[in-house]
Amino acid sequence: MKRLLLMAAIMAATNAAAQESKPTPWFSNIKLSGYGLVEYQYSGQKDKEANTFDLRLVRVSLDGRIAGDFYWKAQMQINGNTATKGSSPRLVDLFAEWQKYGFFKVKAGQFKLPFTFENPMHPIDQGFMSYSQNVSCLSGFSDRSGQHSSNGRDIGVQLQGDFLKNKSGRNLLHYQVGVFNGQGINTKDVDQQKTIAGGIWVMPVEGMRIGVFGLEGSYAREWSYTDDSNMKHTEKKSLPQHRYAISADYKTKSDWTFRTEYIHSTGEGFKTSDNEKNADLKLNGYGSKADGLYALAIAPIKKEKAHLKARYNMYRRDGSWNTSKTMYEIGADYKFSKNIGVTAEYVFVNDRTLSDHNYNMADVQLQFRF
Repeated sequence: MKRLLLMAAIMAATNAAAQESKPTPWFSNIKLSGYGLVEYQYSGQKDKEANTFDLRLVRVSLDGRIAGDFYWKAQMQINGNTATKGSSPRLVDLFAEWQKYGFFKVKAGQFKLPFTFENPMHPIDQGFMSYSQNVSCLSGFSDRSGQHSSNGRDIGVQLQGDFLKNKSGRNLLHYQVGVFNGQGINTKDVDQQKTIAGGIWVMPVEGMRIGVFGLEGSYAREWSYTDDSNMKHTEKKSLPQHRYAISADYKTKSDWTFRTEYIHSTGEGFKTSDNEKNADLKLNGYGSKADGLYALAIAPIKKEKAHLKARYNMYRRDGSWNTSKTMYEIGADYKFSKNIGVTAEYVFVNDRTLSDHNYNMADVQLQFRF
């Protein structure tokens, strides 16, 4: 708690000093912001019943501009979570982007992978209690490869832009492509083989996107151990990863939202996560294929104030129905103001990897920004 308060005080002081001084063309518009998610969740999974409150996320960020053409951002997660209490605070984002031309922008640092529509979305704006299973397992969150939890991010360089304007001046095409370490956040490359990820989409009508994405690379791990004769050894293993996604979303002026994405992956994964100390090189035994699909709809009760929502959320860890986990979600949200709201969901889960396939979940979150 002392560390959290100290960090908040330092960032607040930095922001105050920036506001008191006159902006210059070289370093200006510094802004302190953040958000938090306070969660209650119930799970009725047999022998793993849970009923708990949790601080799901607390993040603080600074961003601004340098010399007018460069946008920069630094973001930290300052709370622990139920899986990795010891790994926070930790750096989540740190990047700068040259934005002089809308059709050609260059970003460098640590940031969201350009893979799927949902991955780059804000945890609150994506609309449900968590990111969909296929995005979580195949886009750098709790990744199938065994990579440590990286919140959909990696370290690298990316090009992106919009072009081909119509008569009204709206761009019809967007592209983005980047080269990354392939190891997740705050980690150097291990096998010296970079990962390439990117996508392209069309915007035929206002509010609609139809796109395809690809990811080609590897995830590697180095394991150190001592044998029976007290000799130390280090081994390295690299697992190729080949993924693609087909995506579509549409948000209407009347505040309806529709979104769906299918993701397919080829490439094996390690049995243990890199979050564990000295994780070994054993494979998870799921084989080389996995895929998943989600489809959602969010309907306004009152525009930009209250909504009803539903999501079909399916993931197959080895590409077969025998290992599918499907979540049928319904819920609602309400915004008390622009910066604070509450969301509630009921989930029926069918998990065919369990002896007792079906169970229920409930989730309520207080979501706030500052």
